[in-house]
Amino acid sequence: MDTEIPVALLASDPELAALPTPLRLLAERGIARSYRRGTVLIEEGSQGDCLYLVLSGSLRVYGCDARGREVTYGIYGAGEYVGEMSLDGGVRSASVITEEPARCVMLARSSLLAHIAEYPEFAFELLTKVIRRARAATLSTKQLALNDVYGRLRALLETSSEAGAEIHLTHQAMAQRLGCSREMVSKLVKDLELGGYLTRVANGRYQRLKALPARW
Repeated sequence: MDTEIPVALLASDPELAALPTPLRLLAERGIARSYRRGTVLIEEGSQGDCLYLVLSGSLRVYGCDARGREVTYGIYGAGEYVGEMSLDGGVRSASVITEEPARCVMLARSSLLAHIAEYPEFAFELLTKVIRRARAATLSTKQLALNDVYGRLRALLETSSEAGAEIHLTHQAMAQRLGCSREMVSKLVKDLELGGYLTRVANGRYQRLKALPARW
């Protein structure tokens, strides 16, 4: 981790300037930190009272079961923030790791409350964010319950790229998003390759050649 810098001292920082005004004003109350890829910022089940606002890079929010299998809830980049779900004083509901080298502003709960006191309208923005993520979690749970693994893989591949575009997801990353084993993903992807729906390109990436079948 690099040196911590109060954001208030970074007035000319281009990443800070790129934020919408409400988030820039919030960021000025925090501390800027840089993190290497693979750094765990938040651990599921731990106590915490801060959130992270992303200036650059990306963060992955995920959960883990007793067997160590992971499921990804979302990937968040510049201008997004994570950690707001524990501001009620409860334990963390998910873990957060840097998907790539990232630079974030860490904001304590007290700083957020001071910001809301000065800018009450931000409370509505925060509430809207929580509602949207709750809806996304509900939809994800519904898909897990009603779709088989292939159905979820098909939806993921079709939303990850247009036909002919490269898919930048490893088998492990797909498994984490689908809530299944990497071996299951590998088998399905291999079958789709043999069927002429996917083709492997450089560095383990794939290209979708045509629309995937509704069932497999």
